[in-house]
Amino acid sequence: MTAPVQAQAAPENPSTFSAGELVDNGHRFFGTVSRGLALTVQEAVKRWGQPNGYILGQEASGAFVGGLRYGEGVLHTRNAGQRRIFWQGPSIGFDFGGEGSRTMMLVYNMPAVNALYQRFGGIDGSAYLVGGFGMTAVIADNIIVVPIRSGVGARLGVNLGYLKFSAEPTWNPF
Repeated sequence: MTAPVQAQAAPENPSTFSAGELVDNGHRFFGTVSRGLALTVQEAVKRWGQPNGYILGQEASGAFVGGLRYGEGVLHTRNAGQRRIFWQGPSIGFDFGGEGSRTMMLVYNMPAVNALYQRFGGIDGSAYLVGGFGMTAVIADNIIVVPIRSGVGARLGVNLGYLKFSAEPTWNPF
């Protein structure tokens, strides 16, 4: 008789980041909203797996039917190290208010850093007064970017828009 074969845990991919690593880095970055961050990161990892990059940064946005969003941060990858990155984008919809946010973006299926320099479209919704915490997902060419935001301000609405990533800052959201 043969002994039963025990299931082995799937090996960690050395080019991705585990939920624990993301939560630890997010705790240092976000500070007091750590519990909400941990739950949000766990939900993202459950849905999409382990990202092969993440961005820590800050952004500002405002909207009155049409809106604009501008941000800057640092992209962290295992293979390419750290790089400064900027993003901007317009939106349109039933959306009113403004916010300033600390942002962590999880990046999935990124073949190379330059592949991130394009437009990622999606739908966003917000409803808070004074502050809030939320997660959305934007997609382009099989690359998924999941912005996790902890912000202050007042915002109400739902909009359709995109984020455009670049290596240099620009005021042009298009």
